Amino acid sequence: MSFPTPTVIQQWSQASDFDAVVLVSPQTRCEISSELNSAIEQAAKADARIGQDTVLLHTTAAPGQRLIVSAPASLQQDVADVRHFGDAAKKGVELAKSAGAKAPLLVIEGVPADNKFAQALAVSFLSACQALWKPLEAREARAEAELEPITTIGLFDPNQAVNLEFLMATESGRRLARDLCGTEPERMAPPRFAEYCEKAFAGSPVSVTVESNPDDLLKQYPLLHAVARASLSVERHHPRVIHLEYQGEGPIEQTLMLVGKAVTYDTGGADLKVGGHMAGMSRDKGGAAAVAGFMQAVAKLQPKGLKVIAKIGAVRNSIGADCFVADEIITAHSGKRVRIGNTDAEGRLVMCDLLSHCRAQALNEVRPSLFTIATLTGHAALTAGPYTIYVENGPARAERLASRLQDKGELWGDCGELSRPRREDWNIIRARSEADDVLSSNNGPSVSIARGHQFPMAFLSLASGLDQHGQFADTPIPYCHIDIAGSGVESGDWQHDKPTAAPVVALASTFLLS
Repeated sequence: MSFPTPTVIQQWSQASDFDAVVLVSPQTRCEISSELNSAIEQAAKADARIGQDTVLLHTTAAPGQRLIVSAPASLQQDVADVRHFGDAAKKGVELAKSAGAKAPLLVIEGVPADNKFAQALAVSFLSACQALWKPLEAREARAEAELEPITTIGLFDPNQAVNLEFLMATESGRRLARDLCGTEPERMAPPRFAEYCEKAFAGSPVSVTVESNPDDLLKQYPLLHAVARASLSVERHHPRVIHLEYQGEGPIEQTLMLVGKAVTYDTGGADLKVGGHMAGMSRDKGGAAAVAGFMQAVAKLQPKGLKVIAKIGAVRNSIGADCFVADEIITAHSGKRVRIGNTDAEGRLVMCDLLSHCRAQALNEVRPSLFTIATLTGHAALTAGPYTIYVENGPARAERLASRLQDKGELWGDCGELSRPRREDWNIIRARSEADDVLSSNNGPSVSIARGHQFPMAFLSLASGLDQHGQFADTPIPYCHIDIAGSGVESGDWQHDKPTAAPVVALASTFLLS
């Protein structure tokens, strides 16, 4: 799983090692080289795109005789953020690739003094890697070097501001996440999803354990097993529960516990997706992909004093004679009786028992914080567009858990929105009779239901037993639900767009940077 190696240079004299310069700047000049500046000035006399768009200039002053000038969107707006530089770098590096470059040098100039742009160079590198990634199936079918010819990206960093180790670790995690999320449903069916994780973490400080016995899964994860029930007649679609664990050196000071949804294909089950809405449902594993991606960053950085426990539920929500149906009542791992409201609200069921196991385990861990990460609701995408949504419980809010993720994500171009659970969310999932304790969902599409992305967090809290660990409990446990249904792919086309690996960067910058 290679990606372009970032290489830092501090002086312009070292630029000869590269074969193109990608200058990202809101200015129509170049500060580091008078020769490049002259080339830009001359070009600007005849080309009005200079300073407005992304343009390739031929000049002997640039290594490889390629100078690409890429202007970010206006930085003089209240809504401007560091992604403006990332977007311009993405366009510039794509143009460099089209022009035949294999080792472009990124030069970022004209960065405002505002701290929100402080990571402009780092974000530009990450954005370039996002642009250059090609799907796993394509790389396996064709030569990787042909599809991804850029092997090195230089970073002009005279002040040594970039944390190269963090960049490499984070991009390694994002690449793993994109591969897991973006790969078609047979290549990444649950057993092969697990195998890919085992391969990715082989020889690393992250241990991998995979549970596969259907009887054991039924006993330990009855809700997950129900979702997978119709897939049991097809061995290659059998469910898996994947455990990843990292224990840093020294006394543990903090424990992160993450649960990821990996529905490797979601037909909707008995509440079948119709009208073309099934296309793209091989990407319904983006949450688990992000969990694995974050664990990859952890494995590379090996932070001291940190313990990270991840649990991934990998299932296929198939349709068939043995599929689970609405009205069933299933006793969860927590002991709560769950009435099924809609089989297309399967993601919360896949994660619930895993979260319940985390809840029980958290009582014996140091400063635990729990997370669920999922492409869960269309309502999240409708509400926040291309942004991750964080929904936290009382103890998490007291620790500013989601706010910290939002603040760090903003600086690193992995942006999110905060959303609070309210009493109405608990009312939606309340039991309607003595026969059950909680309703998994109502039976309408989440995009047209009020609070469609908030109430699943209430379900996860109650059905996992976490509702007993709120801010007024003897043992409060911080819990944050993360919905990436809007942020999981680049522009909303779940069948064709590139996975973004959100929120790997937000998680890594929050918990792995000192």
